[in-house]
Amino acid sequence: MARILIVEARFYGSLNDMLIAGARSVIEDAGHEVEVLTVPGALEVPGAIALAAESGEYDAFVAIGVVIRGETYHFEIVAGESARAIMALTMDGIAIGNGILTVENEAQALERSDPTRKNKGGEAATAALAMLELAHRFAR
Repeated sequence: MARILIVEARFYGSLNDMLIAGARSVIEDAGHEVEVLTVPGALEVPGAIALAAESGEYDAFVAIGVVIRGETYHFEIVAGESARAIMALTMDGIAIGNGILTVENEAQALERSDPTRKNKGGEAATAALAMLELAHRFAR
């Protein structure tokens, strides 16, 4: 049994709740333990994952959050930099599923968050578990 940490950027609560529900379901159905850690925003998710990974308490991570395009360039910075930092952590061998949505509007976010629709939280958890399996396969 693995210990999986969901790190959520708690900005859009109801959307995050759906993403977490989808992720939690996949993780628990696979027989693993799950814990949720909340951080202020998407830019803080990679840092929290890095700190948690250093602790050695968790085997894999699921990044959860919603970034909706606004009227300024801030969207591009948050979307790009959070994805870049998560990718850097995966290149360091940390098993992460990225479920941070980057969307144009709330309707797109709802479609992707809802576990009965696109279930991107569940997909991110599935990706994290697949990466964990690869980490075990290639461990030396």
